[in-house]
Amino acid sequence: MDARSHTHVTAALRLCLHALLAGLLALVVVRAVSEGAADTAAVVAVTLLTAALYAAGAARSSSVQPKDSARPKDPARPRTSVQPGTRAGAWWLGGLWVLWAALLVLSPDALWVAFPLYFLQLHFLPMRWALPAVVVTAAAAITSFVVHRQEIEPGAFIGPLIGAAVAVATVLGYDALFRESERRRELIVELVATRADLAEAERTAGTLAERERLAREIHDTLAQGLSSIQLLLRAAERSLPENAPATPHVRAAREAAQANLAEARSFVRALTPPDL
Repeated sequence: MDARSHTHVTAALRLCLHALLAGLLALVVVRAVSEGAADTAAVVAVTLLTAALYAAGAARSSSVQPKDSARPKDPARPRTSVQPGTRAGAWWLGGLWVLWAALLVLSPDALWVAFPLYFLQLHFLPMRWALPAVVVTAAAAITSFVVHRQEIEPGAFIGPLIGAAVAVATVLGYDALFRESERRRELIVELVATRADLAEAERTAGTLAERERLAREIHDTLAQGLSSIQLLLRAAERSLPENAPATPHVRAAREAAQANLAEARSFVRALTPPDL
């Protein structure tokens, strides 16, 4: 999963969470109005406050990343924004929980709102605090069901507990997948860098090999030829009679061959690559 895929998946999950919470809050209002309860006005008021607080926090929350992921946090991100790991996010989540608890007292149907709250707690709080918060939320939902029904039923425990387990498993699984995708992304970056280094090393090795070939050819042809010419001229110089007219010319040719041989050997040394 690359960064683009992660952004798309995160946006889709957030939209689903928004729709789920809005639908459950609407269900609470519809049930309260249809039943004509005495506290219908209070239920509607608390529900609207909850929706308004959630919408305000969602509007201030930018694209997010899983907690404890390999991606570093942005140090420039303002700590006052509603984001995971920020004090503003914790206060926003606490305000939602208080309003939901008040709604639990007024309507038993509010217990279904616990399910999106699980995801919010697991996302906005560190895991060491998120798990206890989920347990407390599930306990509050179970207590509300028992108090409103005035009886203890298996359904009072099954629904909230299964919802909590599903939320925890989903968030942990998504975080694990994201960390794995980050690990693979870093591995790909490392492999690309290694490939570039290998290509550069191959180019360097090719250059050194070509220099060595040129040095060998120069040594085998030009340097050897000049050395032979110098030896022949030295022998010719020795064979000439003293004060022969050709002696200065032979000596000049030998010295020129000697100078060119020294220059050729210097060129060969410059071309020969150093030992690794």
